[in-house]
Amino acid sequence: MAAPLELSCWGGGWGLPSVHSESLVVMAYAKFSGAPLKVSVIDNTWRGSRGDVPILTTEDKIVCQPAKILNFLRKQKYNADYELSARQGADTLAYIALLEEKLLPAVLHTFWVESDNYFTVTKPWFASRIPFPLSLILPGRMSKGALTRILLTRGEPPLYHLQEVEAQIYRDAKECLNLLSNRLGTSQFFFGDTPSTLDAYVFGFLAPLYKVRFPKVQLQEHLKQLSNLCRFCDDILNTYFRLSLGGISPAGQETVDANLQKLTQLVNKESNLIEKMDDNLRQSPQLPPRKLPTLKLTPAEEESDSLQRLSP
Repeated sequence: MAAPLELSCWGGGWGLPSVHSESLVVMAYAKFSGAPLKVSVIDNTWRGSRGDVPILTTEDKIVCQPAKILNFLRKQKYNADYELSARQGADTLAYIALLEEKLLPAVLHTFWVESDNYFTVTKPWFASRIPFPLSLILPGRMSKGALTRILLTRGEPPLYHLQEVEAQIYRDAKECLNLLSNRLGTSQFFFGDTPSTLDAYVFGFLAPLYKVRFPKVQLQEHLKQLSNLCRFCDDILNTYFRLSLGGISPAGQETVDANLQKLTQLVNKESNLIEKMDDNLRQSPQLPPRKLPTLKLTPAEEESDSLQRLSP
């Protein structure tokens, strides 16, 4: 019997199973390869507040980082690339390197550095899923970490200033999106009709950029002009994750419907009970109201009562 596999990752929103790119990469690969992962959303737990998700946990091993997790799954015979040729395997490595060099910095900037997006969307979303008091600290640290990562990879001379870095990373990202669109063409996936590791990476990087509603949408607008990449993301969501428009899976929707049915039955039962009580009251013998005897005070008692009312 295979050892149980549990994936701890950030939760979802906007119709996505997770809004975190690296978590999405692993989740998509598991779907493509048939790996039986038990997904554990880390919202509101101390464990996930460290920021090292996704985390794959087995009976005797803990694996972090998408590349290492995917390699571990391949060793467990869950291989989404078994039909690829040696050339296609080399292309996969080249395109993943391109994504991490050209597209990832712009994705990090869109989520964590662009101030309007960060304060309106990213910070509130992550802070609501991190326990207090870390919710006051970690989003800022994650933002600084993203900026540091961008500057380390893209801030070499002559791009010393942040504005120059921003302009360059968005140019590189748009060029990368164009290359991906041309490579995908009219195919369902990047290597034909079967999804592979490259499809998992592209989906993980593109889907949050495509679905999350940002106030500043420079790169998002460019992505939405590339209809085949948008169709690619939608197809994977509909085929492998089957999220409803409200972001609830069919199983989750069945639970909601069952709970709603139980609540409706309870309300109906209470209504019937109230109606029965009303009927019993109406059928019970009605006695005429009794008049209470009126007490008449003596003149001395009236004077004493008046003095008590006037006293402070």
